[in-house]
Amino acid sequence: MKKIAVIGGGITGITTAYALAKRGFAVTLLEKHRYAAMETSFANGGQLSASNAEVWNHWSTILKGIKWMLKSDAPLLVNPKPSWHKLSWFAEFIGSIPQYRQNTIETARMAIAAREHLFAWAEDEGIDFDLKKAGILHIYRDKAGFEHAGKVSTLLAQGGLPRRSVTPDEMRAIEPTLAGQYYGGYYTECDSTGDIHMFTNGLAAAAIRLGVDCRYDQNVKAVATDGKGASVTVAASGGEERLQFDGIVVCAGTASRALAAQLGDRVNIYPVKGYSITVNLNDKTSRAAAPTVSLLDDETKLVTSRLGDSRLRVAGTAEFNGYNRDIRADRIRPLVDWVAECFPGVSTQSVVPWAGLRPMMPNMMPKVGRGSSPCVFYNTGHGHLGWTLCAITADMLGDVVSESMGSARSSTTVASGQPAHA
Repeated sequence: MKKIAVIGGGITGITTAYALAKRGFAVTLLEKHRYAAMETSFANGGQLSASNAEVWNHWSTILKGIKWMLKSDAPLLVNPKPSWHKLSWFAEFIGSIPQYRQNTIETARMAIAAREHLFAWAEDEGIDFDLKKAGILHIYRDKAGFEHAGKVSTLLAQGGLPRRSVTPDEMRAIEPTLAGQYYGGYYTECDSTGDIHMFTNGLAAAAIRLGVDCRYDQNVKAVATDGKGASVTVAASGGEERLQFDGIVVCAGTASRALAAQLGDRVNIYPVKGYSITVNLNDKTSRAAAPTVSLLDDETKLVTSRLGDSRLRVAGTAEFNGYNRDIRADRIRPLVDWVAECFPGVSTQSVVPWAGLRPMMPNMMPKVGRGSSPCVFYNTGHGHLGWTLCAITADMLGDVVSESMGSARSSTTVASGQPAHA
């Protein structure tokens, strides 16, 4: 039985370990925290959103970034301080603009396939993660935003996703608690929401039942390969230890870039900070006034998800500020104000702020496949769609590892399309 190391205990690492274990590999998962899903997979927006498959490689994104550069509460904020990493990433981002259409369509296809895998795994393993299949409503405050959404809907349809335009009256029928005036919206009934942290921990328990050796409190200090196998040096409470494997899969989020460099690969991930608040709906009035349908406000770049009966998650924005993990009050305030504006009956007395670093590739497509060494693999760089895409990329990666290294079990997955990111 081939021994595989998976580095990273977030949503992509846990789904990858699970997919590999199902294929008969002896999997060891290495995570630096004491538990799974303690960084970017801890408190995201909650949306399983094929309808948010549009990649950001568009000239309008560049113009907004320049326009908002000095506005501290802007939905998209770029720290003007230069670094070679940031400059090279943006150069490749601009270079990927011609692939905007193709990558948006492919992302939609992957998101649809991922949904079926994730739901099946949750059912098979009995995982409760506050899943709500009520669709996602995109709201637009002006004609320009609404018309752009119409063009995006055409691309999503080519990827197999149905999404329909709705009038302001229809928007109020879909989500009666939403206040304010809007030009129109788009509603995707087949999208859903859920708690990523709950799901990741539930699947981690299932992976352990399948035989995965989940080792927490393991800080990976070095990785290496000779082309025939891979070694991982970890630092734990007992000191450093060098572990040997037949293969290695890097699922380490924003740390993947540095690990890839040690393995002879270039994976140009940049950390794009996102913020969220969890509003505790502690009284009956707030619970009644909070939305049950998930929303995406295009102008503010914020999303909402109702997690169970007593929590409302609001998340979004993008901040290019290196590996800074600070939770800034001036970035959290717009999220709280948005709740007060759109859902005035919801009390924001009990709000838990959070920030996480999204691991983004310049072309907005995850890195899934083999590295330059035949025993090195990657499943990382999902950006803001890690929760949405994780199940299909884990399954795709499982196929790649099986084909490259052999397995005790054959693959049964058929994916729609092959994204250009291996």
